[in-house]
Amino acid sequence: MKNDNVLSSLIFIFLIILAISILIYIFFTLFSTNSSRIYFLNVGEGDSELLILPSNIKIMTDAGPQDNVLSELQKILPDWDNYIDLGIISHPQLDHFNGFNYLLDHYNFGAFVINGREDVNVKEWKDLIQKIETKNIPIIILKEGDSISFKENKIQIISPNNSFLESAELNDTALVEMIKTKDFKALLTSDIGDNVEKQILKYYKDIKSDILKVAHHGSKYSSSKEFLTAVNPKISVIEVGKNKYGHPSKEIIDSIAFSTKSLIFRTDENGTIEIKKTGNNLSVTGFK
Repeated sequence: MKNDNVLSSLIFIFLIILAISILIYIFFTLFSTNSSRIYFLNVGEGDSELLILPSNIKIMTDAGPQDNVLSELQKILPDWDNYIDLGIISHPQLDHFNGFNYLLDHYNFGAFVINGREDVNVKEWKDLIQKIETKNIPIIILKEGDSISFKENKIQIISPNNSFLESAELNDTALVEMIKTKDFKALLTSDIGDNVEKQILKYYKDIKSDILKVAHHGSKYSSSKEFLTAVNPKISVIEVGKNKYGHPSKEIIDSIAFSTKSLIFRTDENGTIEIKKTGNNLSVTGFK
C-alpha cells in the first residue's frame, strides 16, 4: 500500500511538471516569436495602434475616444496578458488619448510618452495625467530627433519640431513615428496636415515604408501626392468611423490608389486590422 501511494505521488508530480512544460512551450511559441506585428484597432472615429515586437514587447500608440478600445484589445490579447510596456499619446486630442482612461483600469503600463504640450484645458486629459501619476507610471516627453529602441527594432520620432510644438493647431504637435523592424517599416502619421508633411519631406529623404497609417482619418487636408509618393506604401490603413467631416475623402482614397498602387484598408469596413510578415510577404487580416 505504501509503495502504491509513493507511485501515485510520483505520477502526480510528473503530470504537474508535464503540464507546466506544455504551458511554457505554448507561451513561448505563441507570444515570444521572433517576428513583429502591428494592429490598427477599430475604435471608431479615432486612432489606436498596437505594435507587438519579439518577446511580446507591446507598444500602444493612442487609444481612441471611448471604452470600445477595451473590447478590441481583448480580440488581440488573452485575458491574462494585461501588461503594455509603453503607451504613446500622439497628441492631446480626445479621439487619440481618452481610451487610455479606460485601459488604465484594466491594464498595467510600464511608461507613457507624450509630446509635452501642457496648455490643454480638457477635463479628460487632466484626468488621464492624474491617473498616470497616481499609479506612479513614468511620463517621458519626446519630439523630433528622439527615438525608442528594443534590440534591432527602432521607433524614430520625425515630428514635431520645436516650431510645430508651439502651434495653435494641436494636430501640428502630433508625434510622427517611423517604425523599423526586421519584418516591416511602418509610418504612423497621427493627424498631421500637409504643412507638417512638407517639413518632413524637407528634412527626411528616406521615408519609404511598407505600411502607412493615413493621416487624420483620410482628411483631404493631409496625404499630399508628394508625401504619398515618397512613402510609397504597400499597405495603407485609414482609421475612421462614423463622422460629420466627410472622412475619408474620396479624393485622398483616389490619390493613394493612383500615387502608390497601395492596398487600402479601413477600420470602419474591415474592423481591427492585423499586419504581419508571412513568408516573404506581408499578410493582412481584418476582424470585427
